[in-house]
Amino acid sequence: MKIFTAEQIYQADKFTIAKQQITSDELMERAATNLFEWMHSRLQSAQVNIHLFCGIGNNGGDGIALARHLQEHGYTIKVYVVNYSEKRSKDFLLNLERLKDRKIWPEFINEETCLPEISPNDIIVDAIFGIGLNRKPDEWVGKLISHINASSAFVLSVDIPSGLPMNRSPWDPKHVVEASYVLSFQVPKLVFFLPETGIYVNQWEVLDIGLDVEFLNTTEASYELIGRPEVLPMYRPRFKFSHKGTYGHALIVGGSYGKIGAVQLASNACLSVGSGLVTAFVPECGYQSLQTAIPEIMVLTDDDDDEVTGIKTSFEPSSIGIGMGLGTSEKTIKAFGAFLKTVDKPMVIDADGLNILAKQPELLKEVPKLSILTPHPKELERLIGKWSDDFDKLEKAKIFSSQNHVILLIKGAHTLIISGDRVYVNTSGNPGMATAGSGDVLTGMITGLLAQGYEPLQAAIFGVYLHGLAGDIGASKVGYEALKASNIINEIGSAYLELLRPSENENGGKQEEA
Repeated sequence: MKIFTAEQIYQADKFTIAKQQITSDELMERAATNLFEWMHSRLQSAQVNIHLFCGIGNNGGDGIALARHLQEHGYTIKVYVVNYSEKRSKDFLLNLERLKDRKIWPEFINEETCLPEISPNDIIVDAIFGIGLNRKPDEWVGKLISHINASSAFVLSVDIPSGLPMNRSPWDPKHVVEASYVLSFQVPKLVFFLPETGIYVNQWEVLDIGLDVEFLNTTEASYELIGRPEVLPMYRPRFKFSHKGTYGHALIVGGSYGKIGAVQLASNACLSVGSGLVTAFVPECGYQSLQTAIPEIMVLTDDDDDEVTGIKTSFEPSSIGIGMGLGTSEKTIKAFGAFLKTVDKPMVIDADGLNILAKQPELLKEVPKLSILTPHPKELERLIGKWSDDFDKLEKAKIFSSQNHVILLIKGAHTLIISGDRVYVNTSGNPGMATAGSGDVLTGMITGLLAQGYEPLQAAIFGVYLHGLAGDIGASKVGYEALKASNIINEIGSAYLELLRPSENENGGKQEEA
């Protein structure tokens, strides 16, 4: 599912109005009708107080039109117009007159107005600011937003939580509506998925308001949301007359004294995701534990007992995953640099492999094009430098990806897969995966997909989604706190089965937890 910018959404509105020969007011009515139907299907005319806080732009117009529908169906409503500007959108004014025609008189809130009383059992509809917010809300509006947040009432935000800009972090974190649920028109918003801004969105859902399909299908988007519908076409089914060699021979390189477990996890995940053969290259100290823990893999060892000092193999690997538990000693750095010069196909670089690249950035020119780098936040900072906010981080990461011709993963609640100017936002996974070894499992899985012939970008996208799905299945059995990296490996098979299971009601636009 595409993630559009604010400007693209405005263009979609204009395109729809022109092509479908409707007015902007009719498009607003579509939005309000969808909002009402969503609420009505859940409330079923329940006796509850609904407070609608409406701005004076088009987002407020949506809220005013929604109020009319709620009143016509017998709901108890209180409408507030947050009077933050002298300017009014024409569709807001039109819907305000319709509301007054029905003898519904909104209360206008300004800087001098006392804040309204709200019970924790009430419902709040937040329609103060929309996607066009480009300046810090006035202080008194910020206090109103803080009052809404302190009410403990259920807060439904229209399109986007008010006070949250589309292209930067908030001016004041206290002056952003903390939405219980967001109903986003037609497409999700990037801010739902970034650490600094996603905290204001508990749950979200896309409402289809009928924006023109031609525009949606033909307009390029720099960001794409990755769910089951996007991943399923990437799956490469096995065929009957195949053998282990058909699915590649992966090489996993890493480990040092006390850190052999990282290689064990990566190797096991690589085999479990479908690589035909897996060989681990480790220091001598890892030989016995690996041969005992995973009898299905092969093991090659360095001459050194405690660390990797020279990487040599007797075969041509189909894919390579390197870095987990590797260490950054002078001998290991030298061995890593020498090995890079011998590799001519995309590889997966993780953990200490990334730390070595950060220590010696001149080695980046030796990294094969389209290699996949999988840093956690601190490793990312070492690679691209410090950032001021999540948007600055994204720009720096895109530049790094373009300049070095690599695919960059930013691991997190919504892992981002960056390939030049294109960014893919993953939807699977859960907080239980914030545990030791989870990243090693991801590296092994992507390496195993490369071994089977997946193209690098597909391997990254598919691997990240499958990794998160396995984690979700694991967490459903043991809970977030008890989830371990080995649980994720154990559920890779279940993740495949879940991915391939026929779905009666496919909905790629809903994300229950952001």
